[in-house]
Amino acid sequence: MPRTTTTSSVSVTAEHRRLLACRERREAWKRWGPYVADRAWGTVREDYSADGSAWAFCPHDHARSKAFRWGEDGIAGWCDERQTLCLALTLWNGRDPILKERLFGLAGPEGNHGEDVKELYYHLDATPTHSYGKFLYKYPQAEFPYAKLVAENARRGTFDAEYELVDTGVFNESRYFDVFVEHAKAGPEDVVVRITAHNRGPEAAAIHLLPTLWFRNTWAWRPDGPGEVPVITALAARDDAVGLVADHGVLGRRILYGPPGATPLFTDHETNRERLYGSANTTEHVKDAFDAHVVGGDPHAVSADGRGTKAALWYSAVIPPGGSYEIVLRLTPDEMRKPLAGASKVLAERIAEADAFYAAIGHPAATDEEKRVQRHALAGMLWSKQWYALDVRAWQRGDDPAHPPPEQRHAGRNRDWDTLTVADVISMPDKWEYPWFAAWDLAFHAIPLAMVDVDFAKAQLELLISEKLMHPSGQIPAYEWEFSDVNPPVQAWAVWRVYNIEKHANGEKGDCAFLERCYHKLLLNFTWWVNRKDSRGHNIFQGGFLGLDNISVFDRSQPLPSGGHLEQADATGWMALYALNMMAIGLELAQQDSVYEHLGIKFFEHFMHIASALNQADPDDASAPVSLWDEADGWYYDRVHGVEGADAPRRLKVRSLVGLIPLFAAQILDHSWFERLPNFKARYDWLMDNRPDLATGIMCIWTPDGQRCLLSVAGYDQLRRILARTLDEAEFLAPFGVRSLSKFHQAQPYAISMGGREWTVRYEPAESTTRMFGGNSNWRGPIWFPTAFMLVTALRVFDRFYEQTLKVECPTGSGKLATLNEVAIEIGRRLTALFLPDPKTGRRPCCGDHSLLAEDPAFRDYPLFHEYFHGDTGAGLGAAHQTGWTGLVAKLIEQSAVDRAR
Repeated sequence: MPRTTTTSSVSVTAEHRRLLACRERREAWKRWGPYVADRAWGTVREDYSADGSAWAFCPHDHARSKAFRWGEDGIAGWCDERQTLCLALTLWNGRDPILKERLFGLAGPEGNHGEDVKELYYHLDATPTHSYGKFLYKYPQAEFPYAKLVAENARRGTFDAEYELVDTGVFNESRYFDVFVEHAKAGPEDVVVRITAHNRGPEAAAIHLLPTLWFRNTWAWRPDGPGEVPVITALAARDDAVGLVADHGVLGRRILYGPPGATPLFTDHETNRERLYGSANTTEHVKDAFDAHVVGGDPHAVSADGRGTKAALWYSAVIPPGGSYEIVLRLTPDEMRKPLAGASKVLAERIAEADAFYAAIGHPAATDEEKRVQRHALAGMLWSKQWYALDVRAWQRGDDPAHPPPEQRHAGRNRDWDTLTVADVISMPDKWEYPWFAAWDLAFHAIPLAMVDVDFAKAQLELLISEKLMHPSGQIPAYEWEFSDVNPPVQAWAVWRVYNIEKHANGEKGDCAFLERCYHKLLLNFTWWVNRKDSRGHNIFQGGFLGLDNISVFDRSQPLPSGGHLEQADATGWMALYALNMMAIGLELAQQDSVYEHLGIKFFEHFMHIASALNQADPDDASAPVSLWDEADGWYYDRVHGVEGADAPRRLKVRSLVGLIPLFAAQILDHSWFERLPNFKARYDWLMDNRPDLATGIMCIWTPDGQRCLLSVAGYDQLRRILARTLDEAEFLAPFGVRSLSKFHQAQPYAISMGGREWTVRYEPAESTTRMFGGNSNWRGPIWFPTAFMLVTALRVFDRFYEQTLKVECPTGSGKLATLNEVAIEIGRRLTALFLPDPKTGRRPCCGDHSLLAEDPAFRDYPLFHEYFHGDTGAGLGAAHQTGWTGLVAKLIEQSAVDRAR
């Protein structure tokens, strides 16, 4: 079995030993890391408008001039775990109109498919304690085409492809710099930073590197005045280094050393009110002073007395074609003689230790290319940690008591979440596109994170359901744009899976304390679902879009156009899975504490009710009683309730993931559980004997030897029929995964008349052609990793029960029979192939059809882990760095290697 970062393997490598030191709280190796967002502008946290127009209130043009309230952004940013002091890279090519301090992209209303980063950057390596990390930014030598990107995307419509940076021609003839940023810790508080700029172009080119150090502005928001303000000053003159000295009342002193030859720059990290609002500044020197000085040539913009709360070391060089320029820095609390003398050794040691760490957790049966992809995926996840702070109550009141926000805000977004107060390092879906936590994303993040740092994975799952985030009602916040939206309830699934990952790695010794802590909070959330999302009390659930955005003919979070409501197959399937997970956790905890046996019983019974309701007709609908299962089509559909008329639809017959999700609810019970838990066995027997109405509505079958029992929503015949469609390449099975909507709807769009108009959904393999949910993601055809991974997981559960006795055609119509485990392997292979070079062409499908990305040696080995992928070609779409749940490919590679080794 592959080794993971659990107690059984903590002594394998130096990085494992650092993780152990963190676990035992002997050394705080995780105190500093890449916890700075890629984007703070355009977020809800920085929005104090009357109408919730977050993109307009704080656009990219304001970001260089505004001192943010709730968090910082930067390129390859680095900070402490409270984001007190930040270090990031600023660049200038001598031609841009502004310094490159942050990654540029389009705001939601600007992009023809919603918000989108318009840069090329890569997370190449990282260790879980951030003892080593490597980042690559590709910086054009020509003037950055800000205006061109905005104008061309504005010209394009939703049926057009997005206009990307590579389309502008700025990378032609390789006229760009590859700028690598590496962090290597000499100790928990001592980090070496190496910045290397390579000129890939045919001519000499100038570059300016300004490593920038600043304090997050915490003093401007105090109602009683600024209080103590920290300070950054210049290091006393010396021959071996230049430097910046940062002093903070709580953090203490930190010194940034750099090689001689830099010009120190200083200003105050304060908003340029004159530029943004036409009002007087509160200080002479403001946040954007370096722009005015370096780009604008204003000598008075920066502080002349060598003091401020923001500072930089300004280096410049002309790099010959094919040449490089390197600077090495050191951020440390210690005053050091010759601070840079040992930097190369520290870097070399940490790189070697990172290699050893990934060699230890990787499976020997994985290919070298698979290991490279796996390492890049995990690096992306580790780079995507972000310090995230929000106090909703303070945010609603506003920052400046003298300038309170408009009264309309109190009736606006997140108004019912004034108990949410969080300031933690959290795994983000994408630190530019989605620089805020998302509930179901984070649950999936925990699976690959557990491969490298199970303690962090567990902490993330606990944070999500902690009193900091969970509403007193038991609701888990969905995401920053609307905490009250509902994401699929996959937290119990993730908790149970992470628990078992660690348990198996530790020789069947599980962390029951973690499981128990989570269980108590999950009980509250499950109760919230039952009380709030089962409108008729019939164990059929609603929930709205449930993370699937535009998968239906209309917005499922809104009332139906003709009244009534949807009873959702996906919501009910998720709840069946939730009940099974809670049953399993309860029975596991009951091995040590009999109190939990009755909770296991309760959730077993609740599963029976939900599964039975999914498969049986609505008893209250006398006019046309139908179930969510369609026997003719062999698929689950959403059911329409409360719409009158003989021609009113009873089901929305869209073949989509909505109808596949009930398949995920499957759990095997071992006979030993019945032997050790007599009350559970007694109640199970009673229900089977006395509630045939429930027992016949679910799949509950034993192996011939009586050793294992399968509980599932889908019965044997239903499973085969669902898989026949799922594995049909003319429907769901794509060359690189599983489509979110059947390709059948390409030639046969689903149309329905409701509320006096026609509603249609058709197969769209690429970006969304509608603006539903902002239009920045599409569930009408593309391949998504989280749901595909859930399918693979469910198939493995079914196969463990059926073993070799159940085989299906894969692909459908091929005549090739496969066990369900073989089907799971095949789907996993197709998903993994998105990132691997094609054996014939050498191109990675995720790179799409752009020759620069797919073929150029300086690009082709850097796959991006996109939000979703083209349903036919596999080209990456949506957010370019959503390694969060797409990072599940790391787990698929591990599983594939284990299968090959058997």
